[in-house]
Amino acid sequence: MFSFFPIQGGVIAAEGFYCDGVCAGLKNQGALDVAFIYADSLCEVEAIFTQNRFCAAPILHYKKYDKNFKTNFVLINSKNANALTGDEGVANVEEVLENLQNRFPTIQNPIMSSTGVIGVQLPKARIIESFARFDLNQREDLCAAEAIMTTDRFSKSIAFEVVLEDKTSFRIGAMCKGAGMINPSLATMLCFITTDAQIPKSDMQELLQQAVKTTFNAISVDGDTSTNDTILLLSNGKSGAYSKEAFGFVLEKLMHKLATDIVRDGEGSTKLVAFEIKGAKTIQEAQKAAKALSQSLLVKTALFGCDPNWGRIASTIGASGIECDPKTLEIYFDTVCVYKQGVIYFDDENEKKAAEVLKKDSFRIVCEIGKGVESFVAYGCDLGYEYVRINADYRS
Repeated sequence: MFSFFPIQGGVIAAEGFYCDGVCAGLKNQGALDVAFIYADSLCEVEAIFTQNRFCAAPILHYKKYDKNFKTNFVLINSKNANALTGDEGVANVEEVLENLQNRFPTIQNPIMSSTGVIGVQLPKARIIESFARFDLNQREDLCAAEAIMTTDRFSKSIAFEVVLEDKTSFRIGAMCKGAGMINPSLATMLCFITTDAQIPKSDMQELLQQAVKTTFNAISVDGDTSTNDTILLLSNGKSGAYSKEAFGFVLEKLMHKLATDIVRDGEGSTKLVAFEIKGAKTIQEAQKAAKALSQSLLVKTALFGCDPNWGRIASTIGASGIECDPKTLEIYFDTVCVYKQGVIYFDDENEKKAAEVLKKDSFRIVCEIGKGVESFVAYGCDLGYEYVRINADYRS
């Protein structure tokens, strides 16, 4: 048995971690745009990266390290993705990190992560100049979370303390960014997780992969997968405490909260929607149908207009390629049934009830397939006029 509870501190809630965000002049009007995470001892590190074949230069640089390398520093910049920048892009990462280590000799095997516009070389001089404003003793988690934002409307961070049955405890915290180019195949986001749990390196990748299935791999804003998607997990083991069961459970809770925050913050969105598929023949089919609903532009625009157009939902399920039958299908907006096993329940009263559900800032669309026992929940949002405005002017 174990217990856990939320605590303050975000990515530096665990013992031995520090962070801050500074202005390097990459964003306008003096906004924070470069962040760092520093650990006062070397950390085990594991990562999950984008499935986009054109992964960004910082990811290519990371993959040059030995598989079992340890690190104590992560450098993050916003406004520039350093993606599709060729060999020069990777060389720029190396130059930036070399300058960083020259200024701070305690830094070992630093990692760089970037987000922003694709296809523009890194403004390395400005980033290098910003190192003069770094203080590795700072614990400014809110500044760091703000500095990594792009089109985000709010920063995203979380932390938990976990108390084990023997009364030992560890902490786990994180920050992430993301609001657009979000697709259920990881999401266009950067997520940095730190812990003082004494987790074996062999468990780190396993638990990350397990948690990502129902969190960052289950969300969609616009169906696009970025070049820079990154989840980093760093552990310094300082607490001396660990339980695989407890760590895996709390890691999933932490990542789930951040993932749904990304959808809630989706570019131009006004509501968070859980698309729950039940009664599918296989888990793969449940995932396929749920993710199809979370990506459908017709469904998303209907949700924006608060139109309970259940026909779009049924059509999307039928087009997803899973085994399904209108005679076993059921569709609900929260608990309001609009279609059940071939019978339409969409009179004036039920249509009004369903429309009221869609006016809420979060709700569920539940679809019973009636072909098995497997289920899956994908998360998405509506799609409105503001999404077009943001992305039409993204580089300005």
